Amino acid sequence: MSTREGNLEAPTRHPLDWLSADFHDEDKCNAELERVFDICHGCRRCVSLCQSFPTLFDLVDETDDGEVHGIPKADYGKVVEQCYLCDLCYMTKCPYVPPHAWNLDFPHLMLRAKAIRFRKGEVSKADQFLASTDKHGQFAGIPVVVQVANAINATPLARRAMDRYLGVHPDAWMPSLATQRFRWGAADSPARTVTNGERTPGKVAIFSTCYVNYNEPGIGHDLLAVLAHNGIPYVLVEKERCCGMPKLELGDLDSVARSKDANIPVLDRYARDGYAILSAVPSCTLMFKQELPLMFPGDAAVQRVRDAMWDPFEYLAARHRDGLLKTDFKRDLGNVSYQIPCHGRVQNIGRKTEEVLKLIGQTVRVKLNTVERCSGHAGTYGIKKPYHALAMKIGKPVFKAMGKLDADGKGPDWISSDCPLGGHHIAQGLADNQLPTAPLAHPLSLVATAYGLK
Repeated sequence: MSTREGNLEAPTRHPLDWLSADFHDEDKCNAELERVFDICHGCRRCVSLCQSFPTLFDLVDETDDGEVHGIPKADYGKVVEQCYLCDLCYMTKCPYVPPHAWNLDFPHLMLRAKAIRFRKGEVSKADQFLASTDKHGQFAGIPVVVQVANAINATPLARRAMDRYLGVHPDAWMPSLATQRFRWGAADSPARTVTNGERTPGKVAIFSTCYVNYNEPGIGHDLLAVLAHNGIPYVLVEKERCCGMPKLELGDLDSVARSKDANIPVLDRYARDGYAILSAVPSCTLMFKQELPLMFPGDAAVQRVRDAMWDPFEYLAARHRDGLLKTDFKRDLGNVSYQIPCHGRVQNIGRKTEEVLKLIGQTVRVKLNTVERCSGHAGTYGIKKPYHALAMKIGKPVFKAMGKLDADGKGPDWISSDCPLGGHHIAQGLADNQLPTAPLAHPLSLVATAYGLK
């Protein structure tokens, strides 16, 4: 069989064989790491994506003969710890992904190495706590308590404590707890009539996400307002827990499975009943669209939920193509610098947020500056002490592009990203680099603003 240089077919993803004995065999994993690292060393196309690849190539270049076999196996972890599973190398750069015969899946190999490290007890309790988003939010919405917690967490003393005990960089942006949880304050749907389109179900179930529920409920309220304005009936899913993405990034696959066991039976009821399930955080949407289906390929309920899960702008754009989205926009947005987050790009849905923002621009003034590059935040990576400076370095091209002046010498009126955490990281990067900045607003909030709903 001949092997072509590069690959012309679309990438395909094999299921993650995480329940096999070989998956957690460290020697076999190291052998696969050496094979893949050797291919990456010979290509070096991904050097600009994240810190994993420069780390790998530096290790290679420091060996006696400049080859991968000279890297001590103990140093493989230095590459693994820099991977935050954005999937961009797999989906946008690597010419050797399946169906190519070399079958290179760098992110899933990093995940395998992380899972072995987790099973060996090498992941700190601090890192495990940072990935426990349901625990972080338990005080959200409790009067007095949340105000006190937010005030304390903003003090230099508290930030030094988080640095010491949790490894959180004292300069990294950290979210505040909401004074009222999204699920507690969500308005009931005013619409009752279900109008299905050719492409879209006419009713929506909202998976709130930990972040929207506990930290920025305004994003969720704006989504509900947009749905209500368009006469789309909605409900919040009856109950939910973390989607599992933070635990996946640690390699804690057993916790991912427990989240799946809690969420999928609930979400499957909505999928069976013909709802479009929407999640306003791209990482959570991706978890149900890609990661869980690859971990549980034989679970029919997981596959049904995958098929029913929509990115909000994927849904709104399809609703427009069905002729069912209102375009009665009233308020100019002006200059909008918008970043497409990694976990939005790898959903293979196209640039749907950009599509909707351009649609708004047909009625009111919108001058869009789209930036398609990683912000560097990447879950908890950007807040951790060892990686915060690297995250700011990775994001610097994005910061510069987001703060770019237009032909009239005017900066942005809004900065925006579908990823709320990435958006705040960008806002910090603009400020730290003394670049033109503007108020941060989620794209859903921009749509609500353009409709005149806020």
